[in-house]
Amino acid sequence: MIYFLYQQLEPWLADHGLGFFRVFNYITFRGVCAMIFSFLMVLMLGGPTIRWLLRMKIGDRPEFYNQDLNELMQGKTNTPTMGGILISGSILATILLLGDLSSFYVCMAIVCIVWLSVLGLIDDWLKLTTSRRQPGSREGLYSWEKMIFQLGLAVVLGLFIHEHGRANDEALYDASLLKMAYSMTLPFFKSWQFNPDLQQYEPSSALIVLGPWAFVIFTVIIIAGFSNAVNLTDGMDGLASGIMGIVAFAFMVLAFIAGDGDGSLAKTLLVPYIPTANELVIVAGAMVGSCLGFLWYNCSPAQVFMGDTGALPLGGLIGYIAVVIRQEFLLLIIGGIFVLELVSVIMQVGYFRLSGGKRIFRCAPIHHHFHLRGWTEQQVVVRFWLLSAVLTAIALATIKLR
Repeated sequence: MIYFLYQQLEPWLADHGLGFFRVFNYITFRGVCAMIFSFLMVLMLGGPTIRWLLRMKIGDRPEFYNQDLNELMQGKTNTPTMGGILISGSILATILLLGDLSSFYVCMAIVCIVWLSVLGLIDDWLKLTTSRRQPGSREGLYSWEKMIFQLGLAVVLGLFIHEHGRANDEALYDASLLKMAYSMTLPFFKSWQFNPDLQQYEPSSALIVLGPWAFVIFTVIIIAGFSNAVNLTDGMDGLASGIMGIVAFAFMVLAFIAGDGDGSLAKTLLVPYIPTANELVIVAGAMVGSCLGFLWYNCSPAQVFMGDTGALPLGGLIGYIAVVIRQEFLLLIIGGIFVLELVSVIMQVGYFRLSGGKRIFRCAPIHHHFHLRGWTEQQVVVRFWLLSAVLTAIALATIKLR
């Protein structure tokens, strides 16, 4: 709303000597403001929210199939959960205040976060209430129930993103940019090539253009996959929130490169140019600030857990940004810890069923494996943060290696 008001009042502000407000035209300024605002919002509302959750007796009761792990996690009993309402709420409020609400990509981001936040809220609530009404009953939604809604959202987003250029932005997109917007971007491969005859950059002839359904399938894998991957990673104090802060900051930079100005920066770095996608800098900035603010309360020993209410939308939203700016493969590198957590669960479950009860890891997701091997919880968390920072540096370095 602040950005909307500025747009309406811009001539009046300039006429009255208040032209300095034009800094709101700069996406970098609004992106930094988004980080600061979302951080402060979570910081200020965190205490009252935690006290409210305690009064409502919304406490977690971690329970695992591994008895040793249950003993290690015993001290977390009754720690309030559903703290993800702080994350989702601050991201949504920040987007509404500082984002360009006329932007298609911003509107789809709002749909993504609201959809997955509601899904996570329902799941968290059922985990708390069904076990009270019926001791020993199922915990929350079934996996297939959550998956239906995640896949449904991803299909909707994939179809809308794919058709966005043709249907609504013919003035911004030409045939070459449409080709780039729906192409698969591989590490070390150029999205642009320089034409010496015309003395200008053109989309690379090696681009792998995805058809509508191939694009949708790719979108489903990324958005649904990362939504679940972040949810699986949320098992230790500060683990998911700290890693997501690093990942979101990287995609804040990538979104700026992808949608900046006339594409000169994208052409220089040989990455896809997606007009108006730089508005996603606000979304990524809000994610960074909210995760850091939440980490204030979620660091060891945690005063609150994010639950599915925060984990599902964080994973889905970062996947959505990656799909829009065509950097899904960089997300696999930058979010490598999330991928590792998801793969460890798939491997553990698959091997358990095929081998008749044997296991690869002592416990999955893999952060619990290291915990059971003797690492303290703080060691696991900090070391995974460090690995995420290194993976981010590697991924960003590959931008220039094309």
